[in-house]
Amino acid sequence: MPAALLTLAAALCQCGIAADFESQRPPASERCFNSPSVERTIAEVKPRIADAQLAWMFENCYPNTLDTTVDYEVIDGKPDTFVITGDIDAMWLRDSTAQVWPYMPYITGDEKTRDLIEGLVRRQTKCVLLDPYANSFYKDMTKESEWASDRPAPIDGVHERKWEVDSLCYTVRLANEYFRLTKDASVLDDQWQEAAKLIVKTFRDEQRKHGTSFRFVRKTDRMIDAPLFDGQGRPVKPVGLIASAFRPSDDSTLYPFLIPSNLFAIQSLRQLDDLFRNTLGDPGFADECGALADEVQQAVDQYAKVEHLDFGQIYAYEVDGFGNRAFWDDANVPSLMSLAYLGVHKPSDPIYVRTRKFLLSGNNPYFFRGAAAEGQASPHTGNVRVWPMGIILRAMTSTSDEEITECLTMLKHTHAGTGFMHEAFNKDDPADYTRDWFAWANTLFGELIVKIDKERPHLLKQPLE
Repeated sequence: MPAALLTLAAALCQCGIAADFESQRPPASERCFNSPSVERTIAEVKPRIADAQLAWMFENCYPNTLDTTVDYEVIDGKPDTFVITGDIDAMWLRDSTAQVWPYMPYITGDEKTRDLIEGLVRRQTKCVLLDPYANSFYKDMTKESEWASDRPAPIDGVHERKWEVDSLCYTVRLANEYFRLTKDASVLDDQWQEAAKLIVKTFRDEQRKHGTSFRFVRKTDRMIDAPLFDGQGRPVKPVGLIASAFRPSDDSTLYPFLIPSNLFAIQSLRQLDDLFRNTLGDPGFADECGALADEVQQAVDQYAKVEHLDFGQIYAYEVDGFGNRAFWDDANVPSLMSLAYLGVHKPSDPIYVRTRKFLLSGNNPYFFRGAAAEGQASPHTGNVRVWPMGIILRAMTSTSDEEITECLTMLKHTHAGTGFMHEAFNKDDPADYTRDWFAWANTLFGELIVKIDKERPHLLKQPLE
């Protein structure tokens, strides 16, 4: 990042920062949940961060999900965890998994944190069984959705019914990782297995070989808030890919075959194959999961890997099976950028390297450069806003000390003096941002710092510009 831009960025957002970097966490008595392991990690990592402002941001952000968004209790003798996004009082399947993901390494030695994650697996299972097409839910089943005028209207307990392939992938991701770390198969009970089979059925249905029953109509003046053609989206050719009416940004897709989500689904199906074959003793369903994964992978290879004039073979972001493709990315995860973070690809895989290079170039219409920062954006927030999440994922997937340091420097200078991440900020003015309280981005920033402390600790030993 050029020195002139750093100077401007620093000037834009230094106002309002406490001189002594006073903690912005709620008082201990007002925090929603306490994890001894997370507190211990903060106490260990923070002193190793030479840049005082970066250390302050880490202390604020890393525990933000636990501090402010968790509703944990025991229901019928079993843990139950409901996790809101922050400033929206509802639980997204995607966000809730992502919000607690950085705490997963602690569950083998911290019973309290383990119970928290077990409770979320159980809560997500209930949500999937309630409506596998919904993206977000309420804990209070009597609460009326603010989207009650959508058609069809959300049923009781559903906040919003946007069909997003990744929502179901995230539920598999959480349960699989919980079991992998703990070997506690009690969460993989009959109810969970029913939900898993419903997930696979929904994936199969949304290959749209026989059309789709999904429809989403909303009265709106935003083109990206609902699919075209009476809520069913643009036509697709049923080639084996899974259609997603919406992206992880909650925007409607241009072409319904959303490639990052299909790659994520392949991973989820492989995980289900393994769980049902080697733990649950159901080789028949395991075979079904494996066969579907193979079918989707073959379709990705045929329709989503495309020769670009400047970059060679890369992934398209969305396709329709007819030959139409969109070449860009969205900062929300799963994204093409995040494939190495999710474990779908290694950072060194040639197609990922080429795709990533494209995403960070002027050929990507949603990679913005401004006076304050450069980074991935999203149609969700218009044509001037960069997403901190995109900058974080760039650092997460980088193999370059220089690039990681550049990302940390941009994050340091674009939090508008708050000490927290936001959804998006104006590329020329970080004080112009969206969402004060976006727990996923906060916790993800903390995860980045912990990763750097573990893998490249030398990057934290010098103050940033």
